[in-house]
Amino acid sequence: MKTHHTWKFFRAGGFDQVRLETGADLMALDQLDQKLWVALACPTTGLEFDSNTLALIDTDKDGRIRAPELIAAVKWAGGLLKNPDDLVKSSPSLALSAINDSTPEGQQLLASARQILGTLGKATDVITVEDTTTVAEKFVETLLNGDGIVPSDAATDPEAKAAIADMLQCVGAETDRSGKPGVTQAKVDQFFTEAQAYSDWWKKAEADKAILPLGEATVAAATAVQAVKAKANDYFMRCRLAAFDPRAVGALNREEKEYVALGLKDLGNGASDIAAFPLARVEPGRPLPLKEAANPAWAPALQKLRGDAVTPLLGDRAALTEAEWSALQDRLAPFETWSAGKAGAAVEKLGIKRVRELLAGKAKEKVTALIAADKKLEPEFAAIASVERLVRYHRDLYRLCHNFVSFRDFYSRQEKAIFQAGTLFLDQRSCDLCLTVEDPGKHGIMASLAGTYLAYCDCIRKGTSEKLQVVAAFTDGDSDNLMVGRNGLFYDRKGRDWDATITRILDNPISIRQAFWAPYKKVARFINEQVAKRAASADSQMAGKLAQAAVKVGQKMEPAQGPPPAPQPAAPPKPGVDPGMVAALGVGAAGIGAMVGGIVSGFLNMKGLMPLGILLIILLISGPSMILAWLKLRKRNLGPILDANGWAVNAKAKINVPFGRSLTQVAALPPGAQRNLADPYAEKPSPWPKLIVLAIILVIAYLVLNRLGYLYEWTNGRFGIEHPAKAEKAAPAAATPANTGAKLPETKQ
Repeated sequence: MKTHHTWKFFRAGGFDQVRLETGADLMALDQLDQKLWVALACPTTGLEFDSNTLALIDTDKDGRIRAPELIAAVKWAGGLLKNPDDLVKSSPSLALSAINDSTPEGQQLLASARQILGTLGKATDVITVEDTTTVAEKFVETLLNGDGIVPSDAATDPEAKAAIADMLQCVGAETDRSGKPGVTQAKVDQFFTEAQAYSDWWKKAEADKAILPLGEATVAAATAVQAVKAKANDYFMRCRLAAFDPRAVGALNREEKEYVALGLKDLGNGASDIAAFPLARVEPGRPLPLKEAANPAWAPALQKLRGDAVTPLLGDRAALTEAEWSALQDRLAPFETWSAGKAGAAVEKLGIKRVRELLAGKAKEKVTALIAADKKLEPEFAAIASVERLVRYHRDLYRLCHNFVSFRDFYSRQEKAIFQAGTLFLDQRSCDLCLTVEDPGKHGIMASLAGTYLAYCDCIRKGTSEKLQVVAAFTDGDSDNLMVGRNGLFYDRKGRDWDATITRILDNPISIRQAFWAPYKKVARFINEQVAKRAASADSQMAGKLAQAAVKVGQKMEPAQGPPPAPQPAAPPKPGVDPGMVAALGVGAAGIGAMVGGIVSGFLNMKGLMPLGILLIILLISGPSMILAWLKLRKRNLGPILDANGWAVNAKAKINVPFGRSLTQVAALPPGAQRNLADPYAEKPSPWPKLIVLAIILVIAYLVLNRLGYLYEWTNGRFGIEHPAKAEKAAPAAATPANTGAKLPETKQ
């Protein structure tokens, strides 16, 4: 991307970041190559930033802010200010004189700002976010607030008020800015369309008397018939089958064993099993009884059928033949066909009388006029919203850019970044890199790639139902005393304290210092484990022997009962000491002694290089662990931690060792503090460590002196190794012709 703006960069975290120092820098953000942005998107939740400002920037309302949305916000705010440098001030108040009134939008916004101050009775030319929100809240609470949604209490006319209540009941509600349910013009149109369709549908029935043979009571009659239709058809079919073959009567009326099973149940409150039986006893040609001898579970439905349908259409009857049942259904068939084509069902609950009353009146016109009056106030509310938007951008945009385009706040360590949720105090450390998380398991999948030691904590506040989950990065110290279940204290950005408990750990190297001591700690841990195992095994064996001894003593003390026990066979003699084993142990001990002697001898032969040898031994032990930790610490990256929270980090934001020390502070005594080293509860020194050290020194001295032959000399050859004799200087060879190169005299033969 071509740019006409001169950019400045600073290096932090191992990469170049843009400096945003002037309003011109902000206004030229659209010219900055987005490959140089630290982040390309961030969530609107879980950040220590004004959520209302983030909601205004998030124009598509998807819960994320992307680079184009941030650029658009900066362009809009900078264009409404005479000097875009005012954005750099991040002031919570905006001077009216700073608003650019050279454009129609700026003029309207300036007039709205003055109107807001006038409404609040403030004689000043400075407006704040609190001023705009106060007026907006008052405006929202008014009956008409410019959103095109009218609640029922916004209408003063009784007819319009009742109509709005009916609409809310039938076609649902929209939520007004005040939070009250109301109707929009779309809801009004939908309601009256449904009402007209319902009225027209009823006109068809009113024009054909066959559809409503009982008038409005036809609905009750049809409902009563439909309630027993399937069961009545089943009954008459059974009666026809019984007439076809009398042998089927018993099976059609259910077997006796089914009644026996039914009798074992509690029938006081009725049972569904009874309803499964036929409506009445099945007999060839028998009519359906409507009063007596009917299935008790269906008796109420049959009585309703008799009262609502049979008597009004066929006359009073105690029973209903199959022919009469068919005739009854035929009388109601036109109604069934008409009901199947029902229209305007949404307003059916109001009844045709109320529907036609609404259609005949002027309710629609009154509610429509009320909505139009509400929408006329939309520009006024939009103007208030625009002023609030500008004041918020004036206060917050610059800080957001320093946590989005660059991570200046995070790397400068002067002010916490917007993704830092607070500080965790645990294990004599304070961790500043703490983020809120919703799902630690899901977050850990991505965050594990960061190469950072992460501890997930559940945080609660005593006396409240508030809960919080955070992840803290430990970037200095060691992990010896960090484990799941440890408790600490978390302070959020508002200064509130939370009880924090570690619930999950992602283990990674914390420091090179920890890596240096890691091999020695592993050896010490291994020795402790082996000693503990041996001690436990010895304790178990001793407990077993004591138990066996106690059993034997008890057996001896018990009086003899029955014949004496048979004599036990003599135990086989224990094998003696194997001479071969002794010889093997001697050879092994000699080999170990020779190896130690060789090491000591080689070490002594180094003479002045002995300190270098000590350093070499230490490096051989700790070097691999330190190198591995150094390689991992170099790759420690902030990106995966933020990406797991919904960010789109666009750079390798490293957390190297020096920067890690600034993010995690290890406990240290304050300057000038006085310290008393006398511990009244300190353990008394044991002589055994000194004796062990003395024994080791004596062994080394013995090996050295023996190697040098001094023991041989001191014992006159009775003990030790002979001192090696010093080589004497050889006498110079006599000069001969052979070695002088002179020619020998020739001899005559």
